[in-house]
Parts: sequence; C-alpha cells; structure tokens
Amino acid sequence: MAMTIDVRVVSAEGSIYEGTADMVIAPGQMGELGILPRHAPLLTGLRPGELRIKHGAETEYLFVNGGILEIQPDVVTVLADSAERAADIDEAKAKAAKEAAEARIANQVDELDYAAAQAELLEQVARLRTLQRLREQGILR
Repeated sequence: MAMTIDVRVVSAEGSIYEGTADMVIAPGQMGELGILPRHAPLLTGLRPGELRIKHGAETEYLFVNGGILEIQPDVVTVLADSAERAADIDEAKAKAAKEAAEARIANQVDELDYAAAQAELLEQVARLRTLQRLREQGILR
C-alpha cells in the first residue's frame, strides 16, 4: 500500500482543497519545499507562488498568495492569505493589477504606499509566472 499524506488548503474565503497526496510542493519563504508522507514537523511562511499537490499521475495546481504552511508526518495544512486554482487565474486582471502596481511604484508618494505596491507587484508577477509555467508544460492553454 502506497503511503499518502492528507492535505488541506484553506484561506479566508474558505476551503480550496482537501484530499490525499503522494507529494506536495510548496513555495516556502526560503525556496520550494518538497513534502512527502512522514515528513518531519515544520512550520514556515509561504511566499506567493505555485502549490502543487501530486496524487498518482494527477497533479492539482493552486496559486497561494503567501500564508503559513504546517507540516506534520501525516498532514499538510496550508493557511493561505488567499488561494485559487491555477486554472481559475484571470490573466487579464492579473496583468492590469501588475501594471497598476508598477504605476504606483513609479509615482510613489510615501514609503507605506511603496511597500504595499511592491507587495502587490510581487503577487501579480508570481501569479503570471504560474500561468506561464503551466502553459509551457501544456497543462493550461
């Protein structure tokens, strides 16, 4: 019998994914994390990026906008600031938000606005990069 790990991805909007997986690949603050069943316990922050949940030949692709990742030997819990299925990403909206953030950075008024615009820019770049990578792999059109 193959070992699996329970996976839960939740955000303020609600549950995004619940199921089992053979492996989870998450965008940790210090780089990608590969999580297999019986992984050592770990608590870490997430950066905006692609979350992959592999189960057999199937892979579920999600986009998370930061949050917290908790790993226990038999459970992975992602508490995302926000999350969506990669197939549901609105590319036009992400491009428009990226351009707006770039304009806010160019016209910075104060340091607080600059930091918020920079965070928004990083989120949208990560979202667009996720779409690009999935298209290059032939997963999305």
